[in-house]
Parts: sequence; structure tokens; C-alpha cells
Amino acid sequence: MTISPTTPTPLVVARALGKTYRRGREQIRALDGASFVIPRGEFVAIVGPSGSGKTTLLNLLGGMDSPSSGSLGIDGHDVQGFTEAERTRFRQHQIGFVFQHFGLLPTLSVIENVALPLLFSKRKPAIPLPDLLQKVGLQHRRDHRPMELSGGEMQRVAIARALVNGPSLLLADEPTGNLDTTTGESIIDLFRELHRQGLTLIVVTHNPRLAEAASRTLELRDGQLGETGRPAAT
Repeated sequence: MTISPTTPTPLVVARALGKTYRRGREQIRALDGASFVIPRGEFVAIVGPSGSGKTTLLNLLGGMDSPSSGSLGIDGHDVQGFTEAERTRFRQHQIGFVFQHFGLLPTLSVIENVALPLLFSKRKPAIPLPDLLQKVGLQHRRDHRPMELSGGEMQRVAIARALVNGPSLLLADEPTGNLDTTTGESIIDLFRELHRQGLTLIVVTHNPRLAEAASRTLELRDGQLGETGRPAAT
């Protein structure tokens, strides 16, 4: 895999990335020699059947786990060599996470949920909190509790929370999985807009509409990675 002078600056470079788990005496190879480059500012969808290694790959990209083999570089950092403490700091400063289950604290307001990562990173918000809420269309809900929100609004809170530290990479695991079709479309539109603004996004999804919105689609099968092409965003 060669990066030519005309290639956009890579944010993620994975070479022969592998992850093996042990289950008793059995070894499970969840990821098998994945190599890929993701340029800064790209929107990539990772698809594939359940159990193919998608969540394993996302955990490696997010610094929540370390690879068993190969190398992984993100934003110039050799992630595979991090200690646990270094991975934690890296996650706090460089990575934003959005999950299928929103993970909001029910006793906190919208703006308090969004600000929560700042308590751990000890940083000022990358964008003033009122501006961030406006960015995701929730400025009018800032003082509401999660139980007063729709599913789509809760996911927007989760996205704002993922952006509060100004990450270089946004990772999303089935972000439309708990939403109806119409609400899911609004989240897809928000991801498109974040992509237009220059954010690098990697989403794991079974939703074909979300995969179509990406600029590139990678497919995992039995831990091995292939590329399905570059569908045009709609």
C-alpha cells in the first residue's frame, strides 16, 4: 500500500491489523490482516454480517482495545504501542464515540450530558456549548432531561457529546439502529453535514441508507476486509 504525493493526508493507516481472542483453549481470530488508509475528512461506512469483526475493528480504531498483530496509526500516533493510560488520554482528546444505545444520564439536562466528557478531559469545549447544541439542532432543548426527548433528539445529544472535545475522528456503531426510518434519515443528514464541514467519520452500520451516504464502503467478512466501492451520497 503506497501513499503517493497526490493522496490526501491520511488520518488512519492500518497495516495487516489483526485481533485474536482466546475462549478457553480455542483462539478466535476476530480480525485477520486488515490493511487500509482513511484520508483526513473522509466518511467511511463499515458493513458486513453480524460476527464479521466490525465492532472489533471499531474498538481498535477507538483505542478501546489493542491489536494482536499489525500496526495502526491515527493522526500520527502509533496506537498499537500505547499503554492503557495513553489509550485513555488518546480517546479523550482525539476520538468521539456515538453508539446505538444513547448512553445519556437521566438525571442530567441536555447541556449537562453534552458537557460530561469535559470533566474527564479537563479541557474547554472545542465549540461553545450553545453553539454546539445549535449545530445539532437542539438549542431549544438544552434544559430538558433525556426522558423528555425523542429517540432522534437523544441521538443528537449523544453526537454533540461526542464532538465536545473537538475530536479528529468520529466513530459511530449502528447510530440509527434504535431509530425509525424517518428519524434515522435525520441522523444520516446530520452525519452528511458534519462530513461537509470536514470531520472524518467512520460508521459501522447495517443500514443501507447510511452506507450510501458515505464516500466509501468497506466490507468485513470473517475478519477479512474488502472494499465495495464509492457509492454516491444521496
